[in-house]
Amino acid sequence: MLRTITVGLDGSPESRAAAEWAAREAKLCDLSLKVVHIWEPVPDPMAQAPLLGVGTQQHWTERVPREAAEGISLRHPGVTVTSEHAVGRPSEVLAEAAKHAELLVLGSRGLGGIGGFMVGSVGLSVVAHTECPVVLVRALEQAAGEHEMDPAGIPSAATPFRPVVLGLDVERPDETLIEFAFDAAERCATSLRVVHGWNPPPYYAYGTPVNPALHEALSLSESEALTEALRPWRQKFPDMEVVGESRYGSAAVHVVEASRDASLVVVGRRRRRSPFGAHIGHVTHAVLHHSAAPVAVVPHD
Repeated sequence: MLRTITVGLDGSPESRAAAEWAAREAKLCDLSLKVVHIWEPVPDPMAQAPLLGVGTQQHWTERVPREAAEGISLRHPGVTVTSEHAVGRPSEVLAEAAKHAELLVLGSRGLGGIGGFMVGSVGLSVVAHTECPVVLVRALEQAAGEHEMDPAGIPSAATPFRPVVLGLDVERPDETLIEFAFDAAERCATSLRVVHGWNPPPYYAYGTPVNPALHEALSLSESEALTEALRPWRQKFPDMEVVGESRYGSAAVHVVEASRDASLVVVGRRRRRSPFGAHIGHVTHAVLHHSAAPVAVVPHD
């Protein structure tokens, strides 16, 4: 079976931006690209309406995905592109498609002039239940936005990639998450910026503001923990520039701030095997909604 990157496409601007991002990533990874179009059944009375008849369904389930795949192939020569259509609830179809993919890419509506995402119930459900990494791409995301400005201050896909940003919890640094971020930065020949946010334990909290020495000791301890977590990875990727930042305060806020100068933000989702079902952590949830760059959510134990 071909190793693929799968992208969900419904004809919206955000899904088209996701398809373009997925095609660029497929080329970098030397993987094929599968475009999945989903037709969600409508109640029978509505299905008989003139605008929702057999011709309309055939148009959206056959012509649209075929033409989309052909267009992507033309714009991204060298990438093998296939298409398929499926009938069902989008969240369920996409979660099933992800079982056979290296990476699932989805579009997410942008928040107008404010950097960030509008992540709907489908996107959140897929992120929470999918076993492979999921990347969310904003509407109208352009290739040039992943790169540094040119000397004239104009976005250009010909300049180097912006850094990859990794949000990392040093108390439980997962190898799957870290490796994904390092591999992404290596493919793009760019640097990796690792952001760790910390707050004092509850029993220290009241004393920290009036005890600078205690605050400094805690800061040093967190910084050393980040350095230690990254040590084997710096050795594995000796040619990569790796910048570690251990900062006091909300991890979500610091990662979102770093996203403004990033080509990709990488965060984790801890698999939750409990009666309460799947779960997206508060940091990942905040980053999904407010990041200015595409976000990769990597599930891990």
